[in-house]
Amino acid sequence: MIQVSKQEFGTTIQGTEVFLYTLTNKNKMSVSVSTFGGTIVSVKVPDRDGILIDVVLGYDDLASYETQDKYIGALIGRCGNRIAKGQFKLNGKKYQLYCNDGNNHLHGGKIGFDKKVWDAETTETGLKLTYISPDGEEGYPGTLTVHVTYTLSDDNRLSIDYVATSDADTVCNLTNHTYFNLSGYDSGTIVDQKIQLFADCYTVADQESLPNGEIVSVENTPLDLRQPTRIGDNIDSSFEQIQFAGGFDHNWAINDYDGTLKQAAWAYAESSGITLIAATTLPGIQFYSGNYLDGASAGKKGATIYKRCGFCLESQYFPNALENPNFLQPVLEKGKVYHAETTYQFGIK
Repeated sequence: MIQVSKQEFGTTIQGTEVFLYTLTNKNKMSVSVSTFGGTIVSVKVPDRDGILIDVVLGYDDLASYETQDKYIGALIGRCGNRIAKGQFKLNGKKYQLYCNDGNNHLHGGKIGFDKKVWDAETTETGLKLTYISPDGEEGYPGTLTVHVTYTLSDDNRLSIDYVATSDADTVCNLTNHTYFNLSGYDSGTIVDQKIQLFADCYTVADQESLPNGEIVSVENTPLDLRQPTRIGDNIDSSFEQIQFAGGFDHNWAINDYDGTLKQAAWAYAESSGITLIAATTLPGIQFYSGNYLDGASAGKKGATIYKRCGFCLESQYFPNALENPNFLQPVLEKGKVYHAETTYQFGIK
């Protein structure tokens, strides 16, 4: 039986009230989600000794989420990751989006879904958030109605279910940008933790982290993470792709993609014994090793947030897909339903 509680989480600078919902299962695992940005504020799971550890980066106050620019814990949309020059063509018409990452559009633009206040309703096993993105918001066509449901199970699995519809053809690629540290949010860097990706190939990217259309084998590269690998082993490799990104920040093509839920990643921290399995119905997973977290304001209980103190596992359509027709396209047609699911299963080794 999942318990859901609600508490006030402050008021935005525009005067909108924000709430924090906490889902708790029979094992005392809990997940707290804010209606501001659909943000995952905390995930507390038992370590090997049964002690609850908060394994995600975050803040204690709404104001910090309003001002932060690292997408910590955030629900991302309309289109996660990068779009080159913020431009795409759809049905013969060219659209220009806001460029908030140098020359490119990133994670929905200047004010993406991560900065919106979502409507909330509780379910038997979790929380359902709703946001209606008007036609033209951040340059995207069509009014997009989005429902995102966070569900917690008694076997310590957090599921995020995304559903969207539009009144016109548009672009839709929803994801979550939680930073995990399986030793605890205040435990230091993640370089000694292990990662495994169930992907034989990755998408080659340039210096702006824009894939160029090539999907190549990870064989004999530092991006071969098909076996459990210490994150720090190759994070500063001279390999060009690693140098471009300042560490790991790449899209891997999940093996055997067919639109059903597939295991994408496994992670583990020896210090806590906590494991994490990520699975998704989407074709790609972005493993990001927190290379640019420096400069973030102090996090929960004053914990310093700095380079590589958390990692992300972002399920997605491949970045810059609109420029690469050989990639599966994140286009949602009028009258069709966008549906994706990503799960994060916690355990002990």
